[in-house]
Amino acid sequence: MATSGRRPVLAITTGEPAGIGPEIAIRAAWALREEANCVLLGDAAFLAMTASSIDPEISLVALSTMALRNGGLPHFGLQRVAVIDVPLGAFVVPGQLDADNGRSVLATLDLAVEGVQAGWFEAIVTAPLQKSTINDAGVAFSGHTEYLAERTGTSQVVMMLAGSPGADAPYLRVALATTHLPLRAVPDAITFDGLTRVLDILDADLKNKFGIAAPRILVTGLNPHAGEGGYLGREEIDVIEPALAAARARGIDARGPYPADTLFQPKYLADADCVLAMYHDQGLPVLKYATFGHGINITLGLPLIRTSVDHGTALDLAALGVGHADTGSMVEAIRAAMHMVAAKNLKEQE
Repeated sequence: MATSGRRPVLAITTGEPAGIGPEIAIRAAWALREEANCVLLGDAAFLAMTASSIDPEISLVALSTMALRNGGLPHFGLQRVAVIDVPLGAFVVPGQLDADNGRSVLATLDLAVEGVQAGWFEAIVTAPLQKSTINDAGVAFSGHTEYLAERTGTSQVVMMLAGSPGADAPYLRVALATTHLPLRAVPDAITFDGLTRVLDILDADLKNKFGIAAPRILVTGLNPHAGEGGYLGREEIDVIEPALAAARARGIDARGPYPADTLFQPKYLADADCVLAMYHDQGLPVLKYATFGHGINITLGLPLIRTSVDHGTALDLAALGVGHADTGSMVEAIRAAMHMVAAKNLKEQE
């Protein structure tokens, strides 16, 4: 919940209009309206039409970007959700992509970053978008994370997914040393300097954005059985272990490298605040199996707070009409952003 009874102000980009993003953004913002001031960024007329299809009781109030820039964000109370109008380029057919809307989707991200930098918003929560639509619109685009890093001048970011496997299970956070790479490229991408930067970002953001005073980070090996003493690969000996030793010398509690096939057990995870996996499909299948539908994506290393759902646009569900999409991940992404804002504010007051 927000600190001192104050609702944090969050920018919610509504993502690919032909997907489930607009629906889950509206549903989650409305459900959490008394806990967070969720400001939707998207086409106001389209979002109003979508809201009326979901529930006629949902009340949205539109504000133009010009009004926002001239006067800031006004207070609309608890029974309405604000929408900053970012007009679409074409009529939306649910489930059908249209490149004419690609630049509008990108404009919501630009506005979200501008808003955080201007002090209108305290964090960004992103609904899923379709990369191909933006690329088809003539803009080179590889993903939310890379784009936000470029827009904020951030040279290194870290991808983390998080969620709770169950009511009595510890909150699970899995960060990645490498992200979207072909498997054959992963070993060359794991370097001493690269792991050093990742561990520094991970430790700093766990402290500053999550409020964890002394983060405990468990690190996987790259090879089966963490290399088995060099018999199954030397990356652990030559790169990972020296990077962890150097991190510990800097005061970072980084332990490992551990075999990835046995690390994800409650008896180990109970003693960890985060697991750092070496590549995408080493860490994320475990987390997504345990938390899918409620897991979230967090970008670390940015000079702002950004959370997201851990799923895609689900065009097939959108084509069926409203009422088929699960809002669990969006709700958790908003709640995570709220907690991170509170932790960041508390840290700044120290």
